[in-house]
Amino acid sequence: MSERYVYIDESGDLGKKSKYFVITAIWIQKPELLDRLIKNLRRHKFRKHLKKAQELRASKSSSELKEYVLRKLSQIDELRCHSVILDKSKITSDYLKNNKHRLYNFVCGALASSLSIDSKNLVIRVDKSKGKQALQEDFNQYVSKKLKEVVWNRKIEVHHSWSHSWSGLQMADYVSWAVFRKLESQEDAYFKIIEEKVNISHVWKAENS
Repeated sequence: MSERYVYIDESGDLGKKSKYFVITAIWIQKPELLDRLIKNLRRHKFRKHLKKAQELRASKSSSELKEYVLRKLSQIDELRCHSVILDKSKITSDYLKNNKHRLYNFVCGALASSLSIDSKNLVIRVDKSKGKQALQEDFNQYVSKKLKEVVWNRKIEVHHSWSHSWSGLQMADYVSWAVFRKLESQEDAYFKIIEEKVNISHVWKAENS
């Protein structure tokens, strides 16, 4: 079975700025479809809007651009998405509360355990937020372990990459932002555009099950 390319990005924070933290994976067999989408945005419809933008980010986009991107993503047949939601008020463990890296890995582990990807070969890219090599290796080992609990004989590559270099990470940002906006601000217009592509699960439900 052919490879699936998985891109992971998040919205919200693990401190006190937001009530929720959302981490989202999108996956696709042909990542060039996402490259083509961004190239078309830059060359045609949103050329002026994106002229000085190093990368596409939902939080810095106009309403028109956000709607357009999400609609185009919803029209890619093979694209799938899964978001895991952390309601921070539900986390009572000091072990997690007092270490953001540990909490981040924990939420990513919940995401990895929830992914239904029909491939044994996964190439995963995560937004490069963990600068230290030791933290990256800890993340890679934990998430790979969780993915192999679902399909034990998977071949997994994990890369920590700058989002401006990868279309998939930029598109994951838009999906994650739409889910986060629905929860944090009760604004679901953007989410409704993409909702048929997105499965959602909750960390706190998994904790209490």
